[in-house]
Amino acid sequence: MQTTKTLTKNDVLKSWFRWYMFAQSNYNYERMQATAFAHSMLPVIEKLYPDKEDAKAAVQRHLSFFNTEPVCGAVIHGITIAMEEEKANGKPITDGAFNGIKTGLMGPLAGIGDTLTQGIITPIMLAICIGITNNQNLAGPIIFLIAQFAIMTSIQLTMWMNGYTYGKKAVEQILEGGMINKVIEGASILGTLVMGGLVGRFIPLQTLISFDVGQVKFNLQTDLLDKLMPGLIPLALTLIVLSMVKKGVSPIKLMGILITLGAVTGILGIF
Repeated sequence: MQTTKTLTKNDVLKSWFRWYMFAQSNYNYERMQATAFAHSMLPVIEKLYPDKEDAKAAVQRHLSFFNTEPVCGAVIHGITIAMEEEKANGKPITDGAFNGIKTGLMGPLAGIGDTLTQGIITPIMLAICIGITNNQNLAGPIIFLIAQFAIMTSIQLTMWMNGYTYGKKAVEQILEGGMINKVIEGASILGTLVMGGLVGRFIPLQTLISFDVGQVKFNLQTDLLDKLMPGLIPLALTLIVLSMVKKGVSPIKLMGILITLGAVTGILGIF
């Protein structure tokens, strides 16, 4: 009688910790994160496959190309662990099934993860903590580091454990009906709003131009532009830079242009 092979929570956490520590290590153009993925699966493989040949085969199937955002994409690992557990207990799960799940999910989850972590959470935390730091408070960078660590770790671990608990059906339901596109669109809009707020707050670009109108000194910035739209010049600069990026101007060249313009207009007393 065959004994059912069961993973403990500790086994799953060991696997997660390896991914947490080494997800971004050993990138290569041929397989990207494949070696990190296989490395994270080792605690599970060792527990489920005591036979060396079976263990070698399991490692080999996880060395196929893999690349996703490491926080939200961790749900794929949880699903894979659940599938490995089923396979070890005799379920007819092929290597192609593993590759199919990973290939099908890594792209969409990368889109969600990049938008959530880099487009929303990080800019929001930066906006808060830079504001604190601008008041000469050292708590700003400390809060940022602690908050980033806590938020990203919590999201990743939750995704990992839910992937294992609910298996592939949970993610398949999310992907049905175009829900994933709505999530990405909503997150993108929120991220754009946050970035717009950052532009208005942290690009204090103002014109110094002023001239006499009769007996009154007219300041172009305070007497006209601020009354039309506060932050109009930073907005215009941002749109110009965005337009140049879309035309293919390199970031290094843009930085050079901005530094030169800043120096020239500063010397001339324009900005």
